[in-house]
Amino acid sequence: MFGLSSLAIGADKQRMPRAEDALPGRAAGRPLHNRHHVHGRPLRDDFAGMQRVQFGMGCFWGAERKFWSIPGVVTTAAGYAGGYTPNADYREVCSGQTGHAEVVLVVFDPALVSFGQLLATFWESHDPTQGMRQGNDAGTQYRSAIHCDTQAQYDAAIASRDAYQQRLEDAGLGKITTQIMYPAPTFYYAEDEHQQYLSKNPRGYCGLGGTGVSCPVGLAP
Repeated sequence: MFGLSSLAIGADKQRMPRAEDALPGRAAGRPLHNRHHVHGRPLRDDFAGMQRVQFGMGCFWGAERKFWSIPGVVTTAAGYAGGYTPNADYREVCSGQTGHAEVVLVVFDPALVSFGQLLATFWESHDPTQGMRQGNDAGTQYRSAIHCDTQAQYDAAIASRDAYQQRLEDAGLGKITTQIMYPAPTFYYAEDEHQQYLSKNPRGYCGLGGTGVSCPVGLAP
């Protein structure tokens, strides 16, 4: 991630491409080693009775690590979403010509962990005011995003954004730029090497950093 972030530093990489200018991608998805490196559960399944949400927080390596150990989270996966290019690969996403963000798919059991708790982790674990960047990682793929699977998730995400915005303003920080979408766009699984990257590479790069402003559980109704 750090080594390739320079691909996304130019101003043109911080503007969303038009759909007609996006890379064409490919019809078929890539093979996936369907076993989570941390707990062994599947990355891809129907996950009956569970809920899903996609979080974009900059580099997906560190973002995925924030969620995989939360009790009630069934599984996590790194991927690409929110753009135009079907089944894009990592280098294509880093080019800024797909429109995709690096996101983490979080599958969770709502009986064991609330969506509000996941939102608190999301807001506190990165800086949602930076637009098309996160720290030193600059480009459209590093934007902050919540892709919701249900209307209830969307409503809760909007309410938590508005409440957290007040906390940020009280701390002298700027406007939240997080993209909140419902329904969630198609999630394209990233290459195996990116799945649970910081479990496989404990000393690997992680540029994730929060604002230091807390988001207590319960901000979202």
